[in-house]
Amino acid sequence: MSASGGSKAIIAALSANAGIAVAKFVGFAITGSSSMLAEGVHSVADTANQGLLLFGRKRAARQATPEHPFGYGRDRFFYSFVVALMLFTLGSVFAIYEGVHKLSVPEDLTSPVVAIVILGIAIVLEGYSWRTAIHESRELKGDATWWGFIRQSVNPELPVVLLEDTGALVGLALALVGVVLTVATGDPVWDAVGTIAIGSLLGVIAVILIVETKSLLIGEGARAPLVRTISSSLVGGPVERVIHLRTQYLGPEELLVAAKIAVSASLPTEAVAAAIDEAEARLREAVPHARLVYLEPDLDRTGSDDGLDPALDPMP
Repeated sequence: MSASGGSKAIIAALSANAGIAVAKFVGFAITGSSSMLAEGVHSVADTANQGLLLFGRKRAARQATPEHPFGYGRDRFFYSFVVALMLFTLGSVFAIYEGVHKLSVPEDLTSPVVAIVILGIAIVLEGYSWRTAIHESRELKGDATWWGFIRQSVNPELPVVLLEDTGALVGLALALVGVVLTVATGDPVWDAVGTIAIGSLLGVIAVILIVETKSLLIGEGARAPLVRTISSSLVGGPVERVIHLRTQYLGPEELLVAAKIAVSASLPTEAVAAAIDEAEARLREAVPHARLVYLEPDLDRTGSDDGLDPALDPMP
């Protein structure tokens, strides 16, 4: 997954949401629809969120320093986590509050046709953003399901944009249903109900994003298939097997690999050093994003190793 690819999806979402936010607030000013207001705030939150994702990518590109010797790759995880929190507070909580308020103090809509037209335009623009996110995610997703991609991806931005856009489309549909039912029945309660439904939807999406980005932020290792690839690439020549292996993502394209490898006790020091160099070269060829590699040679004490660690068969 290229950095530019991820940026394209973010920029498409930012552009669409900025335009949609303006249209929704104009619609709210004309119609007084609470669901339109909730959707306007949602779009403002989404626009700010995409700006934060771009900012996080820029911050993550900084060179390593003595204070941060492993670099700043996790800035992308941090700002994605902030985006999830903003989606919850600025989107979900506000929408639910506004919906409950309008339930207690119902207000009739004015010019509902304007709201319907604006929501229709917003659906088209949001659909473009959603389609871009889907296209940019397909290569990274591979054969996994979309839910599996969201759960397992170490690229934090695309799942965020994908879920945001999906939530926005569903939210727009809910707002449209609320406005249409209000017009059809003459009861403004339906507009408030649509607003509460939008807030609840955003809350669910925000919680999913918070859980997933928190996992990346505190440190996630490579998944089982990649761990097996790493292990098999290390074995060869004088390297008889992998005794102990740990991995951790320092950023979406930066993997730390630390392993203890078994070599014969009869090898001279020069041969051991050469074996380590060869194993590292094989690993970097097999897994190019293994940026930091630390290999420790040890004697092959079959049956008494320090535990062929669970990282060789981690969570699926």
